[in-house]
Amino acid sequence: MNYLAHAYLSFGNPDILVGNMVADSVKGNQINNFSENIKKGIYLHRQIDEFTDKHPIPRKLKSVFSDAVGRYSASFLDIAFDHFLATDNVNEPAEGWEVFSQECYSQIDGYVSGLNENFQRLFYYMKKDNWLYNYRYDWLIKKSFEKLAERAVYLDDQTDAYNSFQENYSIIKEGYKEFFPDLKKYVLESFPVVS
Repeated sequence: MNYLAHAYLSFGNPDILVGNMVADSVKGNQINNFSENIKKGIYLHRQIDEFTDKHPIPRKLKSVFSDAVGRYSASFLDIAFDHFLATDNVNEPAEGWEVFSQECYSQIDGYVSGLNENFQRLFYYMKKDNWLYNYRYDWLIKKSFEKLAERAVYLDDQTDAYNSFQENYSIIKEGYKEFFPDLKKYVLESFPVVS
């Protein structure tokens, strides 16, 4: 799952949210630099990723991208899942996605100065372009695919991945609808700190 899903699955807990969002930039012993609750958010992030990687629906859906991007297919699928979450009326927070997004940025702002430079830079652009809300729009999906392709070692272009996303839109959407309730249930049952 990508940033919106990790934010959503923090269920409004600021420490968990920060840990969940910063987790990809925390390596090895760096985890010891954080409070216990932020560590729980980092751990939650890793468990969400592991659950997603092992679940049969995402495993099957990765094939949509595998011809285009090979081993990066899971990362492109994560972005696609955030798109479907951003347009999901069933899981939409009571306050709506726009307010939810702004509340997440506000909560992270209280911690960002103590986080690593990589996350600070990423968060600047996340907030500036309102990624959490704008995942609903095609332009941000395309831009996210482009940025992922730029960072990927063996990819020159994201065009094929974006075309695969467009061509298989309804298949990925149906997979998301089947998968996300399983993930949400797993988080709520396995991590009582978030509920």
